[in-house]
Amino acid sequence: MRSRYTAFVQGRADYLLATWHPDTRPPELGLEGSPDWVNLQILESTEQGSRGRVHFRAVYRAGDGWGYLEENSDFVREDGRWYYLSGQTEEGQLKPGRNEACPCGSGKKFKACCR
Repeated sequence: MRSRYTAFVQGRADYLLATWHPDTRPPELGLEGSPDWVNLQILESTEQGSRGRVHFRAVYRAGDGWGYLEENSDFVREDGRWYYLSGQTEEGQLKPGRNEACPCGSGKKFKACCR
């Protein structure tokens, strides 16, 4: 999951398609207009045999605010390699308080970072 997130940050559609299972992979993937991704949080991950599930939240800048994409992603391992199958997504807006951790992942308080 972390490598796929990095590919989204870097705009690497080739890598995303290569790690997407052929049964569910789209013929092409355009990343134009993708948000400015700033942070990935793995909330939970499970593995049973050749199946895996990752629950994550990816944070991005949305104009002068913040948004997030949260997903439960399904993966399958074939020939020792993990492939993305599908995911159930939810998007929303983040509104951090002044004394909360900054959404960018710096570890600083929001008021002292990206405010």
